[in-house]
Amino acid sequence: MKRLIGGTGLLVGLVVLAIAATALATPVIGVKSTVFAIGAFDELHAKTLTPHWQARIDTKGATDVHVIENVLPPGASFGWHSHPGPSIVVVKSGTLTLYRGDDPTCTPTTVAAGSGFIDDGGDVHLVRNEGTVDTVVYVTSIVPHGAMRRIDEPAPGNCPF
Repeated sequence: MKRLIGGTGLLVGLVVLAIAATALATPVIGVKSTVFAIGAFDELHAKTLTPHWQARIDTKGATDVHVIENVLPPGASFGWHSHPGPSIVVVKSGTLTLYRGDDPTCTPTTVAAGSGFIDDGGDVHLVRNEGTVDTVVYVTSIVPHGAMRRIDEPAPGNCPF
């Protein structure tokens, strides 16, 4: 009987934590997303080697690849979030401002049109448009099959927003 009560208490505690984490998540504001495609793969294995350049992509287990366009008007924000796998982010127009949850100084990085960044997956971050024109961003995400591409996260204590 004590084991049943202890297990029930643990389950109730986990449910309360899940509800609290959801309540603390920061919302997406003003972003318009268009999913171009989602492809399912058994695994990904690609390798290119030349004398001056090389690339490698390897996954183990079923994998989904998402290709998405995001349009962020001035002031739009993705809110604090993470991803279960890596994403390649390319800024087509405008400028993004990126904040990383593990940066104790909350120093922003700006990413201008024609450049981008890699999100390794698992890191908590916030991306927003702090400029005066719309920002258009293309994202290719590689995630475990069936996983949610985006995970809402509470704001870390190191940033004032």
